[in-house]
Amino acid sequence: MDKLTGYRRTVRHVLDGYADWLTRPGSGVRYEVVFDPALDHFELVRFGWDGGRRVHGVMFHLDIIDGKIWVQYDGTDRPIAEELVRAGVPKGDIVLAEYPPEVRPHTGYGSG
Repeated sequence: MDKLTGYRRTVRHVLDGYADWLTRPGSGVRYEVVFDPALDHFELVRFGWDGGRRVHGVMFHLDIIDGKIWVQYDGTDRPIAEELVRAGVPKGDIVLAEYPPEVRPHTGYGSG
């Protein structure tokens, strides 16, 4: 399996794990993985009803760009970058895009 195919599978597996972890049985809120391997765009979204309040938002947004996984947004306190490393992705192939380009070299992850 080539690196890109492996990264797609890893991203899907990690996002599915988060969806399972975040889902509360009986809750009106669902978590869904949006997976577009053709464009290498991946998200975990939450939506539904929490009591009388509508819930809709992105928990994670990742892209694969030039062979690296770019974390565009991480809306949790359980960093997805750490989960990707545990799943076998080298830190140098993960870019924390939420940080300015000049800060990225100091994060311990890839700089883009």
